[in-house]
Amino acid sequence: MSKVILVTGAGRGLGTDIAREALAVGHQVVATGRRPDEVEKALGGPQDNLLVTRLDVTSLDDAEAAVQAAVDRFGRIDVLVNNAGNLVAGYFEEISPAQMRQQFETNLFGPMNVTRAALPVLRKQRAGHVITITSTAGLVGMEFTSAYAASKFAEEGWMESLRYDVEPYNIHTTIVEPGYFRTEFLVDGSPTWPDLSIDDYAPRTAPRIEGIKSINGKQPGDPAKLARALLAIADQDKPLLRFVAGADAIEAAEAKAKELLAQAEASRELGGSLAYDDTNA
Repeated sequence: MSKVILVTGAGRGLGTDIAREALAVGHQVVATGRRPDEVEKALGGPQDNLLVTRLDVTSLDDAEAAVQAAVDRFGRIDVLVNNAGNLVAGYFEEISPAQMRQQFETNLFGPMNVTRAALPVLRKQRAGHVITITSTAGLVGMEFTSAYAASKFAEEGWMESLRYDVEPYNIHTTIVEPGYFRTEFLVDGSPTWPDLSIDDYAPRTAPRIEGIKSINGKQPGDPAKLARALLAIADQDKPLLRFVAGADAIEAAEAKAKELLAQAEASRELGGSLAYDDTNA
């Protein structure tokens, strides 16, 4: 069945693949980005089932305007795909406070803005699906990713809790945790490197930056296949609450689950005996 799908960050990378695959199977697509001309060009030009509109996710006004444009054109929104995001990479001390805040503005408050704008429409319909692309870094913290991982961990907590807020209105939620996919996420000019420089970190910073650059074009995941998988989830009667995407992501999630269980067990003796003893009251 044809759906109206709003995709953020549709001008390149995974967002373009999601929009393109959705159009190919007959969905109506609202493709958004900060530069609408580039979004439309990436998707092959004007199409009957395509609405391209400007959306900087850090602007609530933009989000509300994009949602209104979608409703004006197609009458409803069935699926919101929060895809737009970016990467601030670096060691925590070398990431400036401004960079840290900007990372959260884009990766956390951005999808919150768009979801906040869309939820009144979904509630009125008593139907809808919010899909938010987080990352394996939303499950597992790694070296040189403190800002990015912090924003993605926060995004995961928001989405896990949002589920309970919107379930009574027949609105589904899905968290998507991709591993490495061959998108434009790591091309030159996409990641943001640290504003600050500290001598202690210098011998590690340069190799880390080069290491990230070297991954580009060699990621194992196929974004077109991921896009098709997301559309399949959007068609499920009871969509997955969490989709761990890619063999590398599944391996990382399994390792993290084992670590959490091991740490919980190791905490049992000390952490399990911290309740008040009311028998002595």
